[in-house]
Amino acid sequence: DLHLSIRRQRQMCIRDRLLTFALTLMFSANAQIETPQASPFTKVEQKVGLTDVTLEYSRPSMRDREVFGNLVPYGKVWRAGANKNTIITFSNPVTIDGKELKAGSYAVFITPSAKSWDVMFYSDTNNWGTPQNWDDSKVAAKTTIETMNMPMNVETWTMTFDNLTNDSAELGFIWENTMASLKFEVPTDKAVTASIEKAMAGPSANDYYASAVYYMQAEKDLEKAKMWMDKAMAMSKEPAFWQLRQQSLLYAKMGDKKQAIATAKKSLEKAEANGNADYVKMNKDSLKEWGAM
Repeated sequence: DLHLSIRRQRQMCIRDRLLTFALTLMFSANAQIETPQASPFTKVEQKVGLTDVTLEYSRPSMRDREVFGNLVPYGKVWRAGANKNTIITFSNPVTIDGKELKAGSYAVFITPSAKSWDVMFYSDTNNWGTPQNWDDSKVAAKTTIETMNMPMNVETWTMTFDNLTNDSAELGFIWENTMASLKFEVPTDKAVTASIEKAMAGPSANDYYASAVYYMQAEKDLEKAKMWMDKAMAMSKEPAFWQLRQQSLLYAKMGDKKQAIATAKKSLEKAEANGNADYVKMNKDSLKEWGAM
């Protein structure tokens, strides 16, 4: 009887523990309370000319605190926001203070003083706050901007894109009673000019070649395909063996076996010179099919 009683007590103890564990799991699963962030995240996307610019940062608030010179000390690197690094991304290269910044993502850091800020674009964006070991070689661009006093306070740290033109914009910084802006330039004119010149010059040899091959393979207007292929070859100083291969197939499809054979032989010669076994075989197979080998 004593052994039976002890065994029952053990079973009851195990059951109670299992019940407690199950209740704990249920409570944990249902206790995921979501509360507002003290410094909420924001994402701003802006098109400047032909360049896409994206800004991601968290926005701390004053909350009756003195910000610059206190909460954000003078002379120390600050992450230009809260939580994870403030990150700006450019789809094209941009110019800041005369220095080109490659397309890509950068962490934005600021070293404030009473009347000016040093703003740095840091190539390593995988930091939470200021890097533990600052590396000057990772500073892709750095400039100094003047600050201005405002007649009122702005409660929450704010970054903006202002004074937009086709070729530039200003990255604005506003908090407390301080504001500043940093101009960056984008290569809109260069891209548009190149696009206009290309369009006005008409189709390139590659455009004519690609169009001819498509028309041939889709069995569309073969006369038009031949006209485009002829233009492509005339515009190319030295047609490649793969281009000659397609031209020979076009001739064959149009029933001009003589030109197909002559062109395939040129393609074969160049393929052999370039050591391309695949095109050597394809040309030889075609020449056999057309009775030239």
